[in-house]
Amino acid sequence: MIIGLRALSLIAIASLLVFEEWVSTPTCKLVPNKTLQYPQFHDDDDNSDEFNVMLVAELLLLGSENGYVNHFFRDYYMSKFFRKSFESLKPDLLIVLGDVSAKGSELTKSKWKSVLRQFYKMLGPFVDLPFHAILGDRDVGECNDLDANKVNWISHKLPGLDHSGCGAFEIGNISFVTLNSVALLCVNSSLRFDIEKAIERESLELHVGMADTNAAISNSMNFRDANYNFGWRESTVSPGSGPVLLIHFPLDQTRNEHYGGIDAIKRSSNTLIEGFNVVPKNRELIGAGLYKSLHTLPLNASEYILQALKPRIIFSAHRHAFSDHIHLDKTREISVPAMSWNARDDPGFVIATFHKTRREVSISYCSLARESHICIVYISMMVLFCLVCLKA
Repeated sequence: MIIGLRALSLIAIASLLVFEEWVSTPTCKLVPNKTLQYPQFHDDDDNSDEFNVMLVAELLLLGSENGYVNHFFRDYYMSKFFRKSFESLKPDLLIVLGDVSAKGSELTKSKWKSVLRQFYKMLGPFVDLPFHAILGDRDVGECNDLDANKVNWISHKLPGLDHSGCGAFEIGNISFVTLNSVALLCVNSSLRFDIEKAIERESLELHVGMADTNAAISNSMNFRDANYNFGWRESTVSPGSGPVLLIHFPLDQTRNEHYGGIDAIKRSSNTLIEGFNVVPKNRELIGAGLYKSLHTLPLNASEYILQALKPRIIFSAHRHAFSDHIHLDKTREISVPAMSWNARDDPGFVIATFHKTRREVSISYCSLARESHICIVYISMMVLFCLVCLKA
């Protein structure tokens, strides 16, 4: 009987190891692009023309405030998710679209450092890969407690951000622009002027070229307006000709006569409200009721950004759920879901494939294992093992 129990234990351990490897591998699905006039395709035989970017959001790390469940269960599996995603998808760049921390706006510098240590430890093999992270409202706070000095300190701990949380970089012949969309919501914040300046700088570079950028900025009289009445200009630059735009808050999506926003991957009814994912009560990390996940940038600011930057594609977050929206000028905006069990039972992320010889960007939604399913498997195996031991 003892030999039988030992054999059963070995089988159970082996089964758990196999289960962990299987459940840690993401499942990805290509999302149809409604803007294309021709069928979308993937050339699986030749990947030399492709540049793959993995986009994640809302890691919601707690750093030194981590409890045992997070440390030994959720963080453990999230690290495995990153490792298996790296091994199976082989991305060329990792982008984190804000909310690295669950309570960053409330943390001291020493506690923020513990969040960053947890963050880099979780990334695993991605540490040696080019990556870029932007600021979310949980990282720096909302308008009533947004502090420029703290934004500056956090920004310098993340690669590619300036003192205001904005940035621009080019990799794989693809240009990316990051905007601190949190500050754009704050009319009275001193940071908002810096964000407007970043938009104007990138717009002028797109429209008139780098050589005239500094002089044009100095002479611009339509730089700042407290009501987002930005100076509009006629543009010969076609939509989609600009950089890839990375923001935390989505643009306004109420003005669209021809296309609508879609949730491309159907979710269960208890986690989706009119296309937006809301944090369930049992997953709250901030003690002031349900988290406000319906924020978008104001309509005027959204229209100005589209006009000024002519983005090739926009990636945003904050909603916790995946969505695919086509703006009125046919600019595509992808909202990246939360990659954290602290936010939803079924986390996920996005893989964007940029084709170097054409402007098409292919989007794949990747889903990860549900926390509830993993818990059920563990509980079932424990119950089964206990029953066998009792019968013995």
